[in-house]
Parts: sequence; C-alpha cells; structure tokens
Amino acid sequence: MTIDHESVPRPGRPAANARRLATGVLERPTRPSLSRGPAQLGRHRRGLRSRAALPGGLLVIDLLAAGAASMLCSAGPVHPLSTAAAVLPVLLPLHLAAGLYRTRMTPSALDELPALAGRAAVALAVAVTLAGVLPGAWPSCGATDWPHLLALLTAQVVLALLGRALLYALLRRVRRRRPIPVLLLGAGELGRQIARTLLERPEYGMRPVGYLDPAPTLLSDTPVPVLGGREMLGRVIRRHGVRRLIAVAGASDEQETATTMRAAARLGCQVWVVPALREHAALADGIARTSDHLWGYPCLRLPQPAMRRPGWVLKRLADILAAAGGLLLVSPLLGACALAVRLDTGKGVLFRQQRTGLDGQVFTLLKFRTLRPANEHESATHWNISQDHRMSRIGHLMRRSSLDELPQLWNVLRGDMTLVGPRPERPYFVMRFSQAYPEYADRHRVPVGLTGLAQVNGLRGDTSIEDRARFDNRYIESWSLWQDVKILLRTAALMLRPDGS
Repeated sequence: MTIDHESVPRPGRPAANARRLATGVLERPTRPSLSRGPAQLGRHRRGLRSRAALPGGLLVIDLLAAGAASMLCSAGPVHPLSTAAAVLPVLLPLHLAAGLYRTRMTPSALDELPALAGRAAVALAVAVTLAGVLPGAWPSCGATDWPHLLALLTAQVVLALLGRALLYALLRRVRRRRPIPVLLLGAGELGRQIARTLLERPEYGMRPVGYLDPAPTLLSDTPVPVLGGREMLGRVIRRHGVRRLIAVAGASDEQETATTMRAAARLGCQVWVVPALREHAALADGIARTSDHLWGYPCLRLPQPAMRRPGWVLKRLADILAAAGGLLLVSPLLGACALAVRLDTGKGVLFRQQRTGLDGQVFTLLKFRTLRPANEHESATHWNISQDHRMSRIGHLMRRSSLDELPQLWNVLRGDMTLVGPRPERPYFVMRFSQAYPEYADRHRVPVGLTGLAQVNGLRGDTSIEDRARFDNRYIESWSLWQDVKILLRTAALMLRPDGS
C-alpha cells in the first residue's frame, strides 16, 4: 500500500483536523449543554419525556394486567398477587426482547395479540416450573390445574390487550394535537408522496419541516421546502427540534445517505427508511429492528446507536473488570516483555503514539517498543513496520504474538479504548482515509478497541482499508454483548497461530 505524504498535519494541530474528518457532516450534541438556549433545552427535555411516555405506559399496563389477572383467578390459600410476582420477572424481559415496548408509526393492539399470548404462555409455564423446582426461592403460582392456568392466561392477555388498545387510542389523539417535527431525506417523487401523506394524515403525529437533498428536482411540486444539502443536518435538527428522520429511496448517492442517517441517529433522532418497493422491506426486515408502514408505504426503523443501548453499560463494566484483572494476571509477562525490550532497544520500553478515538478525539496509545523510529514524522506517517529490516528478532516475536499490544489494557482501563471495537489509527491516516473512503469516518461512532470484527476476519496490517471500514461499521450497527464475546474468543484462537501482521 502506498500513501503520499503531501498533506502531513502541522505540529500541534492533528486533533482538530482529524475531528472534522472523523465526524463528517455533523456536530454531536448528544446531551444538553450549557451552550444551548432555554428553548432548545426545553425541546430536548420534552422530547425525552415524550419518547419515554409510550414505553412507560405499556410497562404499567403489563404490570396492572398481571396483577389484576392474578387477583381475578386466584385459587387456594396462595396470596392473589403471588402469581404476578412469579410471572412478571419472566414476562417483562420477553416483551422487551420482542419489541413490545417500542414506538411504532401504526400501533395496533390486535397486531400484538399473537406476541402477547405466546409470551404470556411461556412466562406462565416457566414460573410454574420454577415454583415446583425452587419452592422456597420462587413465588408459588397457586393451583397448577389446567383450567386455572388457562383462565389465568386468558385474563392476562385480555387485560393487556384492552389496556394497550385504550393507550393507543389516547396516543392517536395526542399525535393529532401535538405532531412532532420530522425531517425528510430526499426530495424525489417518493419523498414528496411521503410529505403529502404526513400533511393529510394527522393521526401519524408528524409534521414535515422540509427536505434535505443536495440535488432536488421539480422544486415547484414539493409540499414542504428544501432546506439544503445533507451538510445542514445538525443545524436543521437544532433549529426545528427534529426528533425523527425519514429517508426515502432513490438517493443519487447511497453512501452519503447512509452516512447522514447514522449522523441523525447519533444526534438523537429516530431514523426510518422507506424503500422503493415492498419487496425491499421484506429483504431488509432482518437488518432493521422493526418494520412498520406509513399509509401503506413500508417503513423500516434503524436500530438505535450502539452506545445508546442498555447493554453498553455492561460492556464498559466488563472492560474495567477485564482490563484490571488482565493487568494483574499478566503482570509477570509484562515485566518479562519490558525486560526483553530494554535489553533489545535500550531505554524507553513503552512506545507512545497519538491515535484517533471516539468522535475523532486524540489519545495516547501505549505499546511495547518493537522498533525505534528515526523521528516523529516517521512515527506519525509510516504505514506498516512489520517487514522493516531494522526490527530485531525480539521485535518480530512480540509483533507476531501481539504481546506488544498488552500495555493497551491500561488504555482500556482509562476509558480511551474498549476491548472490542474498531482499531485506532493515527490522525494523519484518519484524515487521508476519511477523504478516500466515505464510510471510514463512521467508525468513530464508538470507542476504538484492542480487537475487532475486521481483525478476526484477517484484516490486519497491510490490508484493504475499505474492507476494514465496512466490517467495522457492520460491527457497530449489529453490536451485541454476545458478538463481543465471539470476537474475543476468535481473537484468542488467532493468537495461537499468529500471522506476523
């Protein structure tokens, strides 16, 4: 791989340049700041409350339904609420996993009936089983005869269904009275149809404020104004208090559209995609978290950003425990490596280098020194040293076994990095790659990591940057704790047969 060195950043200025390129077209005000005015802060707080209102209401309905059903169908000397206490710890996680607490464009209690009935049956069966296996540790469900259990299940489902139907009727009234501002991405024919639908159907509760489109056509026929190109995203969201973005098919630059949707999600918007054909919706349904429709147009809701998901807190906790425990566990190995480097290259066993992390912020990455560069310029701009003739046998051994990466456990403990995430790169290359590969800047939506999906698929060293960016963005958009576990296991397996990159 050959990279020209014409535009090396001036000393002391890499962070700002890297940040602009790493974040692309957006600014990222993820939470209220003191620089926001009272009106903006008020809109932000109202938006958070309105988003939590529907999931909170659905949760209350499920709690009341379970409690009322257990009281109506109580049997024997068991306390009437014991059934609810036994069922709810199983039922609520099942509902959460099924998406029964998510906001939908067209919520319908009847559409949710099969999911409610199936999960209530599973929760009741699990509760009865646990009550029999752990009589002292799990609340009893009362009588276990089939007529009683069937009555209990029916009451639970019917009450939950009625409660949801009433809540959705109230939601439609609120939506008509207080529509939320929505931004449309794409002013083509489909975009104009969507805007007209939102204006004519107030029950969806969305008021289109305008389009973002770099090259709109037929402007005289647009029901709402074109507010500019996609570089205006952050400004439009702040000015109009936009909380939802609808991207329509037919964009001339699909990569730019994908980058804009990711940017909107990071700015706190719900992002929905309207494909051109219904068949596209069926194909993409496995990618999006939920599918819906807008007056017959198929809609796909994109997953919320990885760092906004509840499991991300557990990921950070696991990072702290693993990094602290790892440093203690491998401390003898760290000492041996430090001694070997000291004998091999002299003073300065740790190699410190500027790397770009979350949101383009620059931090100091630690490694064991395997080669002493000629100067700072070479350290910042030389791409790959794995085949450098100046590297000793000890340096080659440490790179082949990845032992030189062990000090980065300290970066993980500090919060500069995480165990699994996109690998960090130097600011110079972040600028160059962001210019050459549109998806590269999107990698910085999450903290950088010790290992990642790209690395366990062989994309290390002098390999395709475009492929790495694609794998890293795939990891971010499909993130889960289990995926992190799989990547760590695959990394451990690869360390047993190192490739020297």
